[in-house]
Amino acid sequence: MWNHAAAAAYDDSTGREFDPAVIEQSVEVLARLAGNGAALEFAVGTGRLALPLAARGVRVAGIDSSPPMAERLRGKDPDRTVDVTIGDMITAHVEGAFSLVYLVFNGIGNLLSQDEQVACFENAAAHLKPGGCFLVESGVPGLRRLPLGTQAEVFATRPGYVGYDLYVDLVAQLAASHHVVTGDAEVGEFVSPFRYVWPSELDLMARIAGMKLRSRWADWDASPFTGESPSHVSVWQRPKA
Repeated sequence: MWNHAAAAAYDDSTGREFDPAVIEQSVEVLARLAGNGAALEFAVGTGRLALPLAARGVRVAGIDSSPPMAERLRGKDPDRTVDVTIGDMITAHVEGAFSLVYLVFNGIGNLLSQDEQVACFENAAAHLKPGGCFLVESGVPGLRRLPLGTQAEVFATRPGYVGYDLYVDLVAQLAASHHVVTGDAEVGEFVSPFRYVWPSELDLMARIAGMKLRSRWADWDASPFTGESPSHVSVWQRPKA
């Protein structure tokens, strides 16, 4: 999915996640959780958060399954401040014990089965030192906002672009994000499948992996999470003893 073309265009996104204020706020939270320890990012991509976190003095490592995305990160990181391992976030192992493992921007949904998502939590826990934390940023499934009989939810519109989620299998919790681009220079559609997951289900995955919920916010600003929140930032902690 994340081939050379997708990797080359990734940093050109105008999405909220690339807003400098959002990045600064996110990095502040991650740096606070990492403390004096090291941080490991699952699905590190092109280093949107890993690079500014490393610039804060945190030792950062990353795992990504896409060599083109890792290549883009390394091109922006000539001093190799972020150590990148090519592999998946289920089985890849990075040497050392980390104070923080994090997976942001709906990355957990890239794993398309419940078993894979549980394995991701277990891999995160295996990388954490006692008392360390696993942070996940994810959307809350928008099913209840859908009119009866419809399968799609539009999440973004702007001139030349429409993004919508199509819920294709309510039993397996499978959906796909469709990104439709129209313009003078480009016309096309990029489809990204994902498995949507509820916050309570993530809590159970964390418990299976030996972690407990420490914090859950609606956003990086630590605003309260409610039944109306469209997304969440959740932190689970490995026991200190």
